[in-house]
Amino acid sequence: MTHARFLLAATLALTLAACGQQTTPVAAAPGAGAPAAEAIAGAYLVGFKQEAVSAQGLSAQALEAQAALQAQAIAAAGGTLTSQWAEISAAAVKLDSAALARLKANPLVEYVEPDLVRRAMGFKSGVTDSKVSAGLSAQAVTGQALNAQALYSASGEYTWGDNALRVQNLRAGNYTGAGVAVCVGDTGIDGNHPEFARKIKGFRNFVTTEANRNDPYQLNDVSHHGTHVAGTVFAQLGTGTGATGLQSGMDANGVVGVSTGVNLYIARVLGDTGSGSSSSIINGVNWCAAQLKSQGGTEDKVVISLSLGGGRASQTEQRAYTSVYNKGALTIAATGNDGAAVSYPAAYTNVVGVGAVDSNLLKADFSNFGTQVDLVGPGVDVISPVPLGQGTRASASGGGVTFSDVKSADLSAKATFSGNVVAAGGTNNEFCGAGVRNAALSGNIALISRGTCSFEEKVANAAGSGAKAVMIYNNAAGALGLSLTNSYSIPVVGILQADGQALLGKLPTTGTVAVTGADYESYNGTSMATPHVSAAAAVVWAAKPTLTNAGLLNLLTSTAKDLGTAGKDNNFGFGLVDPLKAITGQ
Repeated sequence: MTHARFLLAATLALTLAACGQQTTPVAAAPGAGAPAAEAIAGAYLVGFKQEAVSAQGLSAQALEAQAALQAQAIAAAGGTLTSQWAEISAAAVKLDSAALARLKANPLVEYVEPDLVRRAMGFKSGVTDSKVSAGLSAQAVTGQALNAQALYSASGEYTWGDNALRVQNLRAGNYTGAGVAVCVGDTGIDGNHPEFARKIKGFRNFVTTEANRNDPYQLNDVSHHGTHVAGTVFAQLGTGTGATGLQSGMDANGVVGVSTGVNLYIARVLGDTGSGSSSSIINGVNWCAAQLKSQGGTEDKVVISLSLGGGRASQTEQRAYTSVYNKGALTIAATGNDGAAVSYPAAYTNVVGVGAVDSNLLKADFSNFGTQVDLVGPGVDVISPVPLGQGTRASASGGGVTFSDVKSADLSAKATFSGNVVAAGGTNNEFCGAGVRNAALSGNIALISRGTCSFEEKVANAAGSGAKAVMIYNNAAGALGLSLTNSYSIPVVGILQADGQALLGKLPTTGTVAVTGADYESYNGTSMATPHVSAAAAVVWAAKPTLTNAGLLNLLTSTAKDLGTAGKDNNFGFGLVDPLKAITGQ
């Protein structure tokens, strides 16, 4: 009767509000005026007062009545309901300015805030000369990540990240995460990639604005990010695609994930461009949690892995993440790549924030920092699957020598060219200066030194001179990944300093540059660190199934490898996740 009386009173209030008779309008939450770049035009999230009608303890009938009342409030204001989450007394809506004002004035409404844009938190390995690429230092790519003296390196199918987490030891103890679900919220997956062995347990698309993205075995991961993230979690041992799809130096069988025994679910919450809405992500996260047996699903434990985020907080998101935590799931999210404050959702209460380290266990320059960093994982130069044929593999030779550690530029054409190699010219052969041309490059391969101007400027000058291919050699130790601004119709690669200088001394001579398709790619980002930690959490949970989500997090943080300042700090949190120590104490 108490609920019935309240709903009757609330209905009366709703009627008055719809007629413009509300006495005290409710202010919008901070962020309701978010810039267009961070919010979706005309799309909002509305939170109803939970202290008045709490979803906790309501019967199914009362919860249904509450949802109907809230939907009526939205309709009465002139809004269009797009998603509703009765358990957290919130909804996603479309509103014009008049409807927005009316809904804010409703006495049942606590806040109205924008439906924010969230983005993937990973990017292809590469740097520019003019500035750091997305916060990544040249040292992180060209020195630390590939340095032979690094603390951790790849061995066989085991990536350096696997070895940092002692995955071989975990597998020897049969700790693979069997019996636990990992639900990855991202851009989708290429389910046909052999690394996944067609073992995807569940898939659902929540980006309703894009057609024909509903099948994990058909095109759905246009940005490649989700496949890469899922591979870190779940790539199967011994299932690589073969030599033609591999990057230089990889094992013939590809890579192996941290938790090959888990049940893998994919929630496609980010679209073709690598971005998505808060509302789509909430829908995906709720679907992940719905896999729990306690929610009518089939899974005992669910880890939700989110390699995504943005800079503004959302009250609705916080409600959603608290809700799935209270249901028993553990949400793990990327802290972001701005070298600044921790992004959302990683910064929320009841979400585990993950930063990134390189193969020397040094903080990645791009990794965000703050008190919300809980753990770190491998996040620099992480090799993992991408949709078949959609990666890029580079090779180069010159003067009779085939070069090692050749990297393609991110926006290079996929093409092969053989011909004469010609020094581009300029100070130290750096070929700098906007619009500079060298007629000798026409029809040939331009050989250019890294230096004081951007790779974009060098390549633009070479292409403008008629070059058919470009080799840029490093001016420091280590391999050279290249980040460009524009796409080019010629192959562009980075080569080692020693190879470039030796080739320069052999001119005139001939060479070959090739950029072809690949089934694997090297990415950087807290996006890459997050699935390492999510998979590690699943492995530990499977080994210790009596733990709650709170108990699991406490174990993971108390057994992490302490890095940086002793104890928890803002750069590394509690340190590098150590699943073997969490399980065995060793």
